Amino acid sequence: MRRLALTLSALTATGLMLTACGGSSSSTPSAGESTQKVQGGQSIPQFWPLTGLKVPSNKSASLDHPVLVAKMDNTFSSQPQVGLSKADMVVEELVEGGLTRLAAFYYSDIPGNVGPIRSMRASDIDVVSPVHASMVTSGAAGKTIARIKKAHIPFYGEGSKGMYRSSSRAAPYNLFVHLNEVASTAKTKAATPPDYLQWGSKDLPKGRKITTINARFSGGHTTEWKFENGSYHNLNSNAPAGDQFPATNVLVLRVREGDAGYLDPAGNHVPETLLTGKGNALLFHDGRMFVATWHKGNAAASPITLATKKGQKLEVPPGHTWIELVPVNGGNVGFRK
Repeated sequence: MRRLALTLSALTATGLMLTACGGSSSSTPSAGESTQKVQGGQSIPQFWPLTGLKVPSNKSASLDHPVLVAKMDNTFSSQPQVGLSKADMVVEELVEGGLTRLAAFYYSDIPGNVGPIRSMRASDIDVVSPVHASMVTSGAAGKTIARIKKAHIPFYGEGSKGMYRSSSRAAPYNLFVHLNEVASTAKTKAATPPDYLQWGSKDLPKGRKITTINARFSGGHTTEWKFENGSYHNLNSNAPAGDQFPATNVLVLRVREGDAGYLDPAGNHVPETLLTGKGNALLFHDGRMFVATWHKGNAAASPITLATKKGQKLEVPPGHTWIELVPVNGGNVGFRK
Protein backbone atom coordinates (compact mmCIF):
# COMPACT_ATOMS: atom_id res chain seq x y z
CA MET A 1 0.00 0.00 0.00
CA ARG A 2 1.30 3.42 -0.84
CA ARG A 3 1.70 5.44 2.32
CA LEU A 4 0.15 8.88 2.46
CA ALA A 5 1.89 11.18 4.88
CA LEU A 6 0.13 14.46 4.31
CA THR A 7 -0.24 17.35 6.65
CA LEU A 8 -3.72 18.78 6.96
CA SER A 9 -2.75 21.84 4.95
CA ALA A 10 -1.56 19.64 2.12
CA LEU A 11 -4.71 17.56 2.35
CA THR A 12 -6.83 20.67 2.04
CA ALA A 13 -4.95 21.58 -1.11
CA THR A 14 -6.02 18.37 -2.77
CA GLY A 15 -9.55 19.62 -2.79
CA LEU A 16 -10.94 16.64 -0.96
CA MET A 17 -14.69 17.05 -0.89
CA LEU A 18 -16.89 15.65 1.85
CA THR A 19 -20.34 14.62 0.70
CA ALA A 20 -23.08 14.05 3.22
CA CYS A 21 -25.04 10.88 3.51
CA GLY A 22 -28.33 10.34 5.30
CA GLY A 23 -28.99 8.42 8.47
CA SER A 24 -28.72 8.94 12.20
CA SER A 25 -27.81 6.86 15.21
CA SER A 26 -30.50 5.43 17.44
CA SER A 27 -27.95 5.66 20.28
CA THR A 28 -27.86 9.45 20.23
CA PRO A 29 -30.35 11.93 21.68
CA SER A 30 -32.84 13.84 19.59
CA ALA A 31 -34.68 16.98 20.55
CA GLY A 32 -36.59 16.56 23.77
CA GLU A 33 -35.05 13.17 24.55
CA SER A 34 -31.71 14.15 26.10
CA THR A 35 -32.98 14.22 29.69
CA GLN A 36 -35.39 12.31 31.86
CA LYS A 37 -37.05 13.12 35.20
CA VAL A 38 -36.14 11.11 38.25
CA GLN A 39 -37.30 11.01 41.83
CA GLY A 40 -37.22 14.42 43.50
CA GLY A 41 -37.68 16.25 40.21
CA GLN A 42 -33.98 16.23 39.32
CA SER A 43 -33.33 16.15 35.60
CA ILE A 44 -30.47 13.91 34.43
CA PRO A 45 -29.24 13.00 30.95
CA GLN A 46 -29.93 9.69 29.29
CA PHE A 47 -26.49 9.74 27.64
CA TRP A 48 -23.00 9.68 29.15
CA PRO A 49 -21.27 13.07 28.73
CA LEU A 50 -17.84 11.64 27.82
CA THR A 51 -19.00 9.06 25.27
CA GLY A 52 -22.49 10.00 24.09
CA LEU A 53 -23.55 6.41 24.74
CA LYS A 54 -26.94 5.65 26.22
CA VAL A 55 -27.00 5.19 29.98
CA PRO A 56 -28.22 1.72 31.01
CA SER A 57 -31.64 1.76 32.62
CA ASN A 58 -30.19 0.47 35.89
CA LYS A 59 -27.58 3.20 36.19
CA SER A 60 -27.86 6.95 36.61
CA ALA A 61 -25.73 9.38 34.63
CA SER A 62 -25.97 11.74 37.59
CA LEU A 63 -23.24 10.28 39.80
CA ASP A 64 -22.02 11.45 43.19
CA HIS A 65 -18.49 12.16 41.99
CA PRO A 66 -16.96 14.46 39.36
CA VAL A 67 -15.12 13.37 36.26
CA LEU A 68 -11.72 12.14 37.41
CA VAL A 69 -8.75 12.65 35.08
CA ALA A 70 -5.69 10.53 35.83
CA LYS A 71 -2.37 11.77 34.44
CA MET A 72 -0.70 8.60 33.21
CA ASP A 73 2.85 7.99 32.08
CA ASN A 74 3.13 6.99 28.42
CA THR A 75 6.71 5.77 28.02
CA PHE A 76 8.21 2.29 27.82
CA SER A 77 8.94 2.55 31.55
CA SER A 78 5.19 2.70 32.27
CA GLN A 79 4.57 -0.83 31.00
CA PRO A 80 2.18 -2.26 31.76
CA GLN A 81 -0.24 0.65 32.09
CA VAL A 82 -3.17 -0.28 34.32
CA GLY A 83 -6.84 0.68 33.99
CA LEU A 84 -6.74 2.27 30.55
CA SER A 85 -9.51 0.01 29.22
CA LYS A 86 -11.96 1.47 31.77
CA ALA A 87 -11.50 5.09 30.68
CA ASP A 88 -14.35 6.88 28.93
CA MET A 89 -11.98 9.07 26.92
CA VAL A 90 -8.23 9.71 26.61
CA VAL A 91 -6.34 12.85 25.58
CA GLU A 92 -2.69 12.49 24.55
CA GLU A 93 -0.50 15.56 25.12
CA LEU A 94 3.08 16.52 24.28
CA VAL A 95 5.43 16.95 27.25
CA GLU A 96 9.14 17.75 27.53
CA GLY A 97 11.72 15.70 25.69
CA GLY A 98 9.32 15.04 22.79
CA LEU A 99 7.43 12.44 24.83
CA THR A 100 3.71 12.28 25.56
CA ARG A 101 1.53 11.85 28.60
CA LEU A 102 -2.08 10.67 28.83
CA ALA A 103 -5.04 12.37 30.46
CA ALA A 104 -7.39 9.43 31.05
CA PHE A 105 -10.99 10.52 31.79
CA TYR A 106 -13.10 8.34 34.12
CA TYR A 107 -16.78 8.86 34.90
CA SER A 108 -19.19 6.07 33.89
CA ASP A 109 -16.85 3.38 35.23
CA ILE A 110 -14.41 3.93 38.11
CA PRO A 111 -11.80 1.13 38.29
CA GLY A 112 -10.05 0.01 41.42
CA ASN A 113 -6.51 0.47 40.11
CA VAL A 114 -5.00 3.00 37.67
CA GLY A 115 -1.45 4.01 36.81
CA PRO A 116 1.36 4.71 36.74
CA ILE A 117 0.36 8.21 37.83
CA ARG A 118 2.60 11.15 36.89
CA SER A 119 2.53 14.93 37.21
CA MET A 120 0.13 17.37 35.58
CA ARG A 121 0.92 20.28 33.25
CA ALA A 122 -0.55 23.70 32.57
CA SER A 123 -1.81 22.23 29.29
CA ASP A 124 -4.33 20.26 31.37
CA ILE A 125 -6.31 23.37 32.31
CA ASP A 126 -8.01 23.66 28.92
CA VAL A 127 -8.17 19.87 28.54
CA VAL A 128 -10.11 19.07 31.74
CA SER A 129 -12.12 22.24 32.39
CA PRO A 130 -14.96 21.65 29.88
CA VAL A 131 -16.39 18.91 32.13
CA HIS A 132 -15.38 20.47 35.50
CA ALA A 133 -13.07 17.54 36.16
CA SER A 134 -10.85 16.84 39.15
CA MET A 135 -7.31 15.66 38.50
CA VAL A 136 -5.43 12.69 39.94
CA THR A 137 -1.70 13.36 39.80
CA SER A 138 1.65 12.82 41.49
CA GLY A 139 1.96 16.60 41.78
CA ALA A 140 3.41 19.31 39.57
CA ALA A 141 5.96 22.10 39.36
CA GLY A 142 5.21 25.08 41.58
CA LYS A 143 4.25 27.31 38.62
CA THR A 144 1.84 24.68 37.35
CA ILE A 145 0.19 24.17 40.74
CA ALA A 146 -0.34 27.92 41.06
CA ARG A 147 -2.05 28.04 37.67
CA ILE A 148 -4.15 24.92 38.36
CA LYS A 149 -5.37 26.45 41.62
CA LYS A 150 -6.09 29.79 39.92
CA ALA A 151 -8.23 27.88 37.41
CA HIS A 152 -10.15 26.33 40.37
CA ILE A 153 -9.37 22.76 39.30
CA PRO A 154 -9.41 20.34 42.26
CA PHE A 155 -6.58 17.81 42.25
CA TYR A 156 -5.56 14.79 44.30
CA GLY A 157 -1.81 14.33 44.65
CA GLU A 158 0.47 11.77 46.22
CA GLY A 159 -0.59 11.19 49.82
CA SER A 160 -4.29 11.43 48.99
CA LYS A 161 -6.58 8.57 49.90
CA GLY A 162 -6.10 5.67 47.48
CA MET A 163 -2.57 6.61 46.35
CA TYR A 164 0.21 4.07 46.87
CA ARG A 165 3.68 3.11 45.66
CA SER A 166 4.09 -0.35 44.14
CA SER A 167 7.10 -2.30 45.41
CA SER A 168 7.32 -4.13 42.07
CA ARG A 169 8.09 -0.99 40.06
CA ALA A 170 10.93 1.52 39.99
CA ALA A 171 10.26 5.15 40.90
CA PRO A 172 8.90 7.40 39.52
CA TYR A 173 6.87 4.82 37.58
CA ASN A 174 5.49 3.09 40.66
CA LEU A 175 2.76 5.49 41.81
CA PHE A 176 -0.72 3.99 41.44
CA VAL A 177 -4.18 4.89 42.68
CA HIS A 178 -7.28 3.03 43.79
CA LEU A 179 -9.47 5.42 41.81
CA ASN A 180 -12.68 4.21 43.46
CA GLU A 181 -11.30 5.44 46.79
CA VAL A 182 -10.64 8.89 45.31
CA ALA A 183 -14.19 8.91 43.92
CA SER A 184 -15.58 8.19 47.38
CA THR A 185 -14.04 11.40 48.73
CA ALA A 186 -14.25 13.67 45.67
CA LYS A 187 -16.91 16.35 45.75
CA THR A 188 -18.87 17.63 42.80
CA LYS A 189 -20.65 20.96 42.39
CA ALA A 190 -22.92 19.91 39.53
CA ALA A 191 -25.11 16.82 39.25
CA THR A 192 -23.86 15.95 35.78
CA PRO A 193 -20.98 17.28 33.64
CA PRO A 194 -21.77 18.80 30.24
CA ASP A 195 -20.97 16.85 27.08
CA TYR A 196 -17.26 16.99 26.24
CA LEU A 197 -17.90 16.83 22.48
CA GLN A 198 -20.96 17.25 20.27
CA TRP A 199 -22.14 13.65 20.07
CA GLY A 200 -24.20 12.19 17.25
CA SER A 201 -23.83 10.74 13.77
CA LYS A 202 -26.65 12.46 11.91
CA ASP A 203 -25.56 13.57 8.42
CA LEU A 204 -22.02 12.27 8.96
CA PRO A 205 -20.04 13.00 5.78
CA LYS A 206 -19.06 10.13 3.52
CA GLY A 207 -15.37 10.55 4.32
CA ARG A 208 -12.41 8.68 2.89
CA LYS A 209 -11.41 5.09 3.60
CA ILE A 210 -8.40 5.08 5.94
CA THR A 211 -7.39 2.19 8.20
CA THR A 212 -3.90 3.14 9.45
CA ILE A 213 -3.02 6.34 11.35
CA ASN A 214 0.32 7.67 12.58
CA ALA A 215 0.10 10.69 14.91
CA ARG A 216 3.65 12.07 15.11
CA PHE A 217 4.19 14.34 18.14
CA SER A 218 7.95 14.73 17.72
CA GLY A 219 10.99 13.00 16.31
CA GLY A 220 10.92 10.78 19.38
CA HIS A 221 7.29 9.68 19.52
CA THR A 222 4.57 8.60 17.10
CA THR A 223 1.31 6.96 18.18
CA GLU A 224 0.23 4.28 15.71
CA TRP A 225 -3.35 3.14 15.10
CA LYS A 226 -4.97 0.47 12.95
CA PHE A 227 -8.68 -0.01 12.32
CA GLU A 228 -9.78 -3.64 12.41
CA ASN A 229 -12.73 -5.63 13.70
CA GLY A 230 -14.79 -2.47 14.15
CA SER A 231 -12.46 -0.43 16.37
CA TYR A 232 -9.09 1.33 16.45
CA HIS A 233 -6.15 -0.48 18.01
CA ASN A 234 -3.07 1.33 19.34
CA LEU A 235 -0.22 -0.67 17.81
CA ASN A 236 2.42 0.72 20.19
CA SER A 237 0.32 0.93 23.33
CA ASN A 238 2.04 0.59 26.70
CA ALA A 239 -1.02 -1.22 28.05
CA PRO A 240 -1.33 -5.02 27.85
CA ALA A 241 -3.65 -6.57 25.27
CA GLY A 242 -6.49 -7.06 27.75
CA ASP A 243 -6.34 -3.53 29.16
CA GLN A 244 -5.95 -1.28 26.12
CA PHE A 245 -8.29 1.60 25.40
CA PRO A 246 -11.24 0.49 23.18
CA ALA A 247 -11.25 3.37 20.69
CA THR A 248 -14.39 3.92 18.64
CA ASN A 249 -13.01 7.22 17.37
CA VAL A 250 -9.58 8.80 16.97
CA LEU A 251 -9.79 12.59 16.85
CA VAL A 252 -6.67 14.49 15.81
CA LEU A 253 -6.51 18.20 16.65
CA ARG A 254 -3.58 20.21 15.28
CA VAL A 255 -2.53 22.59 18.04
CA ARG A 256 0.02 25.30 18.76
CA GLU A 257 2.63 24.83 21.46
CA GLY A 258 3.91 27.48 23.85
CA ASP A 259 6.55 27.47 26.58
CA ALA A 260 5.40 26.74 30.13
CA GLY A 261 8.19 28.96 31.45
CA TYR A 262 10.39 26.46 33.29
CA LEU A 263 12.75 23.53 32.70
CA ASP A 264 12.39 19.92 33.78
CA PRO A 265 15.11 18.30 35.94
CA ALA A 266 16.95 17.21 32.78
CA GLY A 267 17.07 20.79 31.51
CA ASN A 268 14.38 20.41 28.83
CA HIS A 269 11.95 23.23 28.14
CA VAL A 270 8.45 22.22 29.22
CA PRO A 271 5.94 22.82 26.39
CA GLU A 272 2.39 24.03 26.91
CA THR A 273 -0.35 22.93 24.53
CA LEU A 274 -2.55 25.87 23.54
CA LEU A 275 -6.00 24.37 23.18
CA THR A 276 -7.86 27.58 22.38
CA GLY A 277 -8.82 29.29 19.16
CA LYS A 278 -9.15 27.09 16.11
CA GLY A 279 -7.21 24.72 13.89
CA ASN A 280 -7.34 21.78 11.53
CA ALA A 281 -8.73 18.44 12.63
CA LEU A 282 -9.17 14.88 11.40
CA LEU A 283 -11.89 12.59 12.74
CA PHE A 284 -11.41 8.85 12.20
CA HIS A 285 -14.44 6.60 12.63
CA ASP A 286 -15.47 3.21 11.26
CA GLY A 287 -12.40 3.01 9.01
CA ARG A 288 -13.06 6.39 7.41
CA MET A 289 -11.48 9.83 7.74
CA PHE A 290 -13.36 13.12 7.93
CA VAL A 291 -11.59 16.44 7.37
CA ALA A 292 -12.67 19.18 9.76
CA THR A 293 -11.73 22.26 11.72
CA TRP A 294 -11.93 22.60 15.50
CA HIS A 295 -12.82 25.60 17.63
CA LYS A 296 -12.57 26.29 21.36
CA GLY A 297 -13.24 29.64 23.03
CA ASN A 298 -10.70 31.40 25.23
CA ALA A 299 -12.46 30.43 28.45
CA ALA A 300 -10.95 27.20 29.82
CA ALA A 301 -14.40 25.62 30.18
CA SER A 302 -15.38 26.35 26.56
CA PRO A 303 -16.37 23.19 24.65
CA ILE A 304 -14.55 21.84 21.61
CA THR A 305 -16.67 22.02 18.46
CA LEU A 306 -16.01 20.59 15.02
CA ALA A 307 -17.10 21.74 11.58
CA THR A 308 -16.62 20.44 8.05
CA LYS A 309 -14.65 22.45 5.51
CA LYS A 310 -18.00 23.79 4.32
CA GLY A 311 -18.72 25.15 7.79
CA GLN A 312 -21.36 22.59 8.73
CA LYS A 313 -21.38 21.15 12.25
CA LEU A 314 -19.61 17.81 12.51
CA GLU A 315 -20.83 15.56 15.29
CA VAL A 316 -18.66 12.84 16.83
CA PRO A 317 -20.24 9.38 16.74
CA PRO A 318 -20.96 8.02 20.23
CA GLY A 319 -18.29 5.79 21.69
CA HIS A 320 -14.86 5.90 23.30
CA THR A 321 -12.72 8.65 21.80
CA TRP A 322 -8.93 9.06 21.88
CA ILE A 323 -7.94 12.68 21.20
CA GLU A 324 -4.48 13.35 19.78
CA LEU A 325 -3.22 16.93 20.38
CA VAL A 326 -0.61 16.93 17.60
CA PRO A 327 1.61 20.03 17.38
CA VAL A 328 1.43 22.13 14.24
CA ASN A 329 5.19 22.68 14.43
CA GLY A 330 7.20 19.48 14.75
CA GLY A 331 4.22 17.15 14.47
CA ASN A 332 2.53 15.44 11.56
CA VAL A 333 -0.25 13.00 10.71
CA GLY A 334 0.30 10.10 8.32
CA PHE A 335 -2.41 7.72 7.13
CA ARG A 336 -3.13 5.09 4.51
CA LYS A 337 -5.88 2.75 3.38
